[in-house]
Amino acid sequence: MTVEKHLKVSGTSTVSWKDAIVQTVNEASKTIDYLTNVTVLEQKAKIDGKKITEYYVDLDLSFVIDRDRD
Repeated sequence: MTVEKHLKVSGTSTVSWKDAIVQTVNEASKTIDYLTNVTVLEQKAKIDGKKITEYYVDLDLSFVIDRDRD
């Protein structure tokens, strides 16, 4: 039987929403093993004048629980 756990995480980027997603998943994968899925829950941005200066994402990350892990 496979059991997955879901974790809500947030991240930012000054480049794009895609970069915010990729960087957030990359950082999470450094401390969370067995990542399987990502769902984008929300996207927001900070605007300065007429330009977007920062992109924000809220993500739902799924990962498999390893019952045999020591």
